[in-house]
Amino acid sequence: QVQLVESGGGSVQAGGSLRLSCAASGFTYSSNCVAWFRQGPGQKREEVAAIYTGGSKTYYHGSVKGRFTISQDNTRSLKNTVHLQMNNLKPEDTAMYYCAADEASLCNNWTWQPDYDSWGQGTQVTVSS
Repeated sequence: QVQLVESGGGSVQAGGSLRLSCAASGFTYSSNCVAWFRQGPGQKREEVAAIYTGGSKTYYHGSVKGRFTISQDNTRSLKNTVHLQMNNLKPEDTAMYYCAADEASLCNNWTWQPDYDSWGQGTQVTVSS
């Protein structure tokens, strides 16, 4: 059973940066699709970014492209950890951010939320103007 634990959320001013981390455990396969989604106040949950851990191919929602970077940790002890570096944050980035995993997936359909088998509890990001 896959477990995902997010960390790194907080409050920052517009233009600031935060780095979210998703620590995963329990994968059966070594290559998976790991993604970040977010849900702002009164909004539906939307995709943010995804990474295929078998080859590090990455995907981004248009609103975060150029500001956010998703990556997998190359440290041996943290090899199942995925990071989301968020720069130049805007008030509209305020949301609960969730990590999700689709085992053995190539991320070909990374925005389709029902494909994700496992979800974390979320970490709050608040950006003030």
